[in-house]
Amino acid sequence: MKRIAVMTSGGDAPGMNAAIRAVVRYGINKGLEVYGIMRGYAGLLEDDIRLLNFADVGGIMEKGGTILRTARCEEFKVEKGRKEAYKILKSHEIEGLVIIGGDGSLNGGALIAAETDFKVVGIPGSIDNDISETDTCIGVDTCLNTVVENIQKLKDTASSHERAFIVETMGRDCGYIALISGLTTGAEAIVIPEVKVDYQALADKLLAGRKRGKINSIVVVAEGAASAYTVARHLENKTGFETRVTILGHIQRGGSPTVQDRLLASRMGSFAVQTLLDGQSNVMIGIQGTQMMAVDLNKALQKKKELDLSLYELANTLS
Repeated sequence: MKRIAVMTSGGDAPGMNAAIRAVVRYGINKGLEVYGIMRGYAGLLEDDIRLLNFADVGGIMEKGGTILRTARCEEFKVEKGRKEAYKILKSHEIEGLVIIGGDGSLNGGALIAAETDFKVVGIPGSIDNDISETDTCIGVDTCLNTVVENIQKLKDTASSHERAFIVETMGRDCGYIALISGLTTGAEAIVIPEVKVDYQALADKLLAGRKRGKINSIVVVAEGAASAYTVARHLENKTGFETRVTILGHIQRGGSPTVQDRLLASRMGSFAVQTLLDGQSNVMIGIQGTQMMAVDLNKALQKKKELDLSLYELANTLS
């Protein structure tokens, strides 16, 4: 193998740049030419591919987002588009591809590997931590720190005005962000897609907290479980508390990656290149415990990652 490429696709996650840097520099040190594909699958189909060197990835580890940028691409979802992508990769004599992204991006890689002889290795980059066969994904730690910092600031205002704050986090299908941030900030209640919301029980919990002398109430809501405004309306009607809604939105994706995410991304990027050099394909790099491993990509995509609901019970007990 002499030439590989790296791309980022789907939603951005803090730490992607550190992974790009690791792929490029590890690859060059192993005698490879490393190419960057701009704007994910859309850039691939437009042949927006450029050779990267050591200097191109200097000073990017501390930056959020992705220097390769990212975009949606409907054309790649059909076989004709994927055949064209394969043809373009071959025209550059690229032999292996590292894809950094979430389940949609990795599914695209699995299709390339299944339909062609091309070698593909995936790296999980998802703030939702919803990809199986890995304990965590690039971007998760930074996202949680951002959410926790903002909730702590809201608690100051909530205490000053004796209000209830409803904080909406990302998490369309997975409540991981809401669960972990709610647990670690001492939120009174957490609303996640995995557990059906009981508005009366939620109101009773907030009322019980006020009786114990609590002067603020924080409820963390995953966007896929309910609208924060719907939760606020129910709670105002059932408790009489004055409520305020804060939707964190895309602020959760940004920011300089934490030490944990920089380390994870550096390890995953390097391991991905070595995995290609070892001749493996259609695998994803995961971390289990402290060990990096190449796991079956299709298995990782087909197996739903279960949320640890014992943490939900713990949050309810401690709040």
